[in-house]
Amino acid sequence: MANRSKYVALPKGVSEQTFGAAVKEFRRVLGEPNVLTDADHLAPYTKVMMPVSEANHTPSAAIMATTVEQIQKIVGICNKYRVPIWTISTGKNLGYGSAAPAERGQVVLDLHRMNRILEVDGDLCYALVEPGVTYRQLYDYFQEHQLPLWLSVPAPSAIAGPTGNALDRGVGYTPYGEHFLNACGMEVVLANGEILRTAMGGLSKSNTWQIFKWGYGPYLDGIFTQSNYGIVTKFGFWLQPAPPVYKPFMIQYQNEEDVVEIVEIMRPMRLNGVIPNSGVIAHALYEAGLKAKRSDYFSDEAVRKLAADHNMGIWNVTAALYGTQEQVDVNWKIVTEAFGKSGKAKFITEREAGDDIQFGYRAVLMRGGMDMREFNLYNWRGGGGSLWFAPVSQARGSETLKQMKLAKQILGRHGLDYTGEFIVGMRDMHHILDMLYDRTDPAMTKAAYQCFDELITEFSALGYGSYRTNTAFMDKVADTFGPVQRSVNRKLKKALDPNGILAPGKSGIRIGKPKSVFQLNKHFKNQH
Repeated sequence: MANRSKYVALPKGVSEQTFGAAVKEFRRVLGEPNVLTDADHLAPYTKVMMPVSEANHTPSAAIMATTVEQIQKIVGICNKYRVPIWTISTGKNLGYGSAAPAERGQVVLDLHRMNRILEVDGDLCYALVEPGVTYRQLYDYFQEHQLPLWLSVPAPSAIAGPTGNALDRGVGYTPYGEHFLNACGMEVVLANGEILRTAMGGLSKSNTWQIFKWGYGPYLDGIFTQSNYGIVTKFGFWLQPAPPVYKPFMIQYQNEEDVVEIVEIMRPMRLNGVIPNSGVIAHALYEAGLKAKRSDYFSDEAVRKLAADHNMGIWNVTAALYGTQEQVDVNWKIVTEAFGKSGKAKFITEREAGDDIQFGYRAVLMRGGMDMREFNLYNWRGGGGSLWFAPVSQARGSETLKQMKLAKQILGRHGLDYTGEFIVGMRDMHHILDMLYDRTDPAMTKAAYQCFDELITEFSALGYGSYRTNTAFMDKVADTFGPVQRSVNRKLKKALDPNGILAPGKSGIRIGKPKSVFQLNKHFKNQH
């Protein structure tokens, strides 16, 4: 009988003896309590919502650093022993992989204790933070210091943080909702332990690090998003000054085909700034978890009854106006006239909404407040399974209808619901679908995997690329963007991280040749 390892998992290609030597050095740098290797302590870093075995994403250890100097020493140890690390900030990447590493045996480098707010400038409206700082922490800081500043937050709001969200190119719901667009200056620990300060941060006495994005020479910040080329230890970003007047509103439509009209009306108002924030067009089933469960409305035919029973639209458009009272009044007139022409729209403002939960949580998010009620959508089916599918489309009504029809066909073939919304940029739309399934049901779990695989294949074949994906499908999505991009990413990886110690597999980037989609699918089928 073979001897069992003392570790729950081992890094690929690393012996137990070698890994033990690395763990010993981690403990020397970080202290015994900050290096976790037993199964109980690793459980929070193993849990996933994806339709794959947790064994695929089980870490070998979790280590917690609190200083840049510690991180420099950690990458030195990792280079010495060829131990890969998977870095997280708050670890709340729900539906995209959570805190678990992309590949079994990677060490999770947890930076949630690096949580200092380093600087907030109320005049120039920017912040500089460490990666563990949460949106709630910043929100409370603004309240405590009476700073008239607003955040832009994603749906997890309070428990997530600006560093991790922006580096994965997440979005929010205020006029500053394109989060990486509003990033400005970062500090990065490279794989060789060197510290890079991007843009104006390269100057020793720079006072414009969080003011001017570009610096001199090639713009480097972008290569540290959705990548594994370095560890971001300081992150700067711009903040919205609190407007004198804020007017959230909702517009409800009662037919799925009305989404064409909605987008065609909204696009010019986004382009010319009448509606300054990323408006959301949410399907009734996306909002349903706030007010009902699937057991009450279990068929497509029941969706109209669901909307009627709970005062919802089949499509629920939420956006907001910001500025002086005069600006808001003028723009509200433009909005109501444009959407009111067809007679299909039902307008709801704070006065009409009262304490309606659907309106309430959207109104909070559009002003950068803390509200996690969007995740009530996990109540729709139950069972803990969630996969976010995020294709991008042109901001055209016809494209919206095509994407929704295709998604419903694919989901329907696998017995899953269309739970989607469109987030309207100026020229693009993020089509966000949360594939909800029951992870305790093996047949449904297998169907969810096959369905997600099919969504990527069919959407990308029509030119609809995913802007973000979960750790189980990173290679497949990377393949859809072509071999040249994968080759360039690999060359950058070899140059910046020759031993491949930083998050191998992130966005499909690793030193060696990537796994083919065939190999990944074969691996999954063998598991089931």
